[in-house]
Amino acid sequence: MRQIQWLNQYPTLVEGIQADTQVNGLTVSKQKFQTTDTNKGIITDVSGCRLSGFAYKTNTTVRDSNICSTVTCDVSGVATAVSDCGPMERCQGNGSCVLNAMCSVTGSTVIDFVGRVQSVPDRCGYTLMGSLLFPGLQLLGVFQERRRKDVSFLDRVILQLEGAGVQISMEQGGRVQLDDKVLTLNARAQLVHGIELSRDQTGVTAKISVSNYTASILFDGYTTLIHVTGTSGAAVDGLCGNSTRSFNEEKVTGHWSPGCEMQYDDTADSTINCDTTTEWCNLLKQAPFTACNKHINPEPFITACTNTLCKYPAVDGLKCQNLEAYARACSHHSNVTMESWRKKTSCPAVPQAFCKDRFCSAHEFCGERDVGEPSCLCRAIFASKYRSTGTFGEPTVCQQSSTSIIMANCLLEDKSIDYSGLHLNDQACKAEMDNLTHMVMFKFNSNNTCGTVIMANNSQIIYKNTIMTQNVSTYGLINCHSPVHIDLSCCYTQPDVKTVAIEVKHSSVIQEITSGEWNYNLTMKAYTDPDRMNAIQTSNDIEMNQKIWVELKTDGLDERMVHVVTDSCWATDQPSPSGSLRYDLIIKGCPSPTDQTVKVEGNGLGTSNYFSFNTFQFSAKTGAVYLHCRLELCVKQNNACASLCSHNDRRRRSATSKYEDENPAFISMSWTY
Repeated sequence: MRQIQWLNQYPTLVEGIQADTQVNGLTVSKQKFQTTDTNKGIITDVSGCRLSGFAYKTNTTVRDSNICSTVTCDVSGVATAVSDCGPMERCQGNGSCVLNAMCSVTGSTVIDFVGRVQSVPDRCGYTLMGSLLFPGLQLLGVFQERRRKDVSFLDRVILQLEGAGVQISMEQGGRVQLDDKVLTLNARAQLVHGIELSRDQTGVTAKISVSNYTASILFDGYTTLIHVTGTSGAAVDGLCGNSTRSFNEEKVTGHWSPGCEMQYDDTADSTINCDTTTEWCNLLKQAPFTACNKHINPEPFITACTNTLCKYPAVDGLKCQNLEAYARACSHHSNVTMESWRKKTSCPAVPQAFCKDRFCSAHEFCGERDVGEPSCLCRAIFASKYRSTGTFGEPTVCQQSSTSIIMANCLLEDKSIDYSGLHLNDQACKAEMDNLTHMVMFKFNSNNTCGTVIMANNSQIIYKNTIMTQNVSTYGLINCHSPVHIDLSCCYTQPDVKTVAIEVKHSSVIQEITSGEWNYNLTMKAYTDPDRMNAIQTSNDIEMNQKIWVELKTDGLDERMVHVVTDSCWATDQPSPSGSLRYDLIIKGCPSPTDQTVKVEGNGLGTSNYFSFNTFQFSAKTGAVYLHCRLELCVKQNNACASLCSHNDRRRRSATSKYEDENPAFISMSWTY
């Protein structure tokens, strides 16, 4: 409201009075009033109210089509107006209102179509906009953490087309996907399922038109601007809308990881000065931004700026991106440009989408590892479980004939480690990185051992390899790369196995042995023929002094690396292998010299072997006879595992010193008459 005043009344040479007209203290015109009384003069009161550039007479109420409002100017010169337009509409200047509204999502802060500010508290997916104006269209926003677990950012914007059953995802780096297909876009609009898609240096734009309504969605990897225009307003759902629905009601399923609603409270960043940050954000109320202040209220954008920068470090261009969000909103909404703001704030002269053409995996985000160098960095929650243990990924995976380890490249880069410079003991064995997940894998197997060293200790056979750096380039005394030495190993181990006693006519005993990530089965099975084709069944009758063949077989061991040695077998009259009454059949891998019926075949030559003997009964004893065997694993090396027994003395001679297992496997069975 402005007050019009008349000042400097004075008589002229002719009859009349002249006065200066001032508005807000400035003379805008001079008026001359005719009178027949040169002594007193007559002044007409033309003061009133001014609103939006228009003047109104005091003590009146009028409907002004210029501003689409009913204006009341009271006797004190104070004007009030009631708009005919809705909260998402603008006056055309001819008495008509049209839909023209803007929603901005910056970081985790949503500035909705009517200027309300709210912050997303977690890392879930939400409906940003849904309206009957655009049937079948749901605009979704998915939020994720970056460097801190307690601050989320808009990670991608999804246009869900319910009628077509497809979705278009706009992501960091300017990547756009139609379902799982990456689209190739440029500045020229491309029509995809009725939506115009384009991509330039400022980001990705999606435009949809239905009847007399248009929605334009711009996403630059940090901020999305949603501009809706049309003939008239309507109710809009979502975080951008003018409804009163809660956050939980706007949450959508299927677009986030489990536990996304969990909230964290990280330690405050001591390097952040919130007073300095607030001064920076308040630049939006200073020139040249003041040219836009009358079109778009800067306060919500200042709130969005301080919400982020008072808690999150001012990296990755965030300071300038917050100012850019306001300048871009003003340009879209009111065609007001403020090019000089970049020079005044030392922000980049040419606007460009952050991390353009840099695509990261789901557990990464694009940021600056070094100033000006965009990289794929680990998200805070993903990285926390590895940083706490000082590892680069999951534990080594041990399988029957192969070993592998998978590491996150972003964790390696955090330590300035270039995966391409890593290798195993064999320098030809290098890492491979998955182009989609950015996970780095090393792998070796029995066909390509990559220099794997096989060792044996008291109770294990260990396969060991090492991830290390190549011979790095040096300049004088300076090493340009961090040295790396990461050991990985797998082992076969043989814990104690409890004795299992069954009747021999039940055919076999199977014992599963677990060795860390490696599992293998040990089987003892009895046969009535040397070809081991006829396993002893329940219906078989076992006669005294009948020859039987017992096979000891493993399943799950790699015969190219490890062999099985039957060290000893003996019989007792009790289930315990340490019973006082004992009869030896195999001693140190060879037949007992006291029993000429015992023959041992294939001992130490593979992952199975067998022996034969004639059945017997302990003197003056009745009931079951229990057979126990002690087995060891042996590293295959120059036939060192083979049992070389003298024909005469039936004693074992080894080609080399044999590995003695202090914690071998035992397995037992029994027979009765």
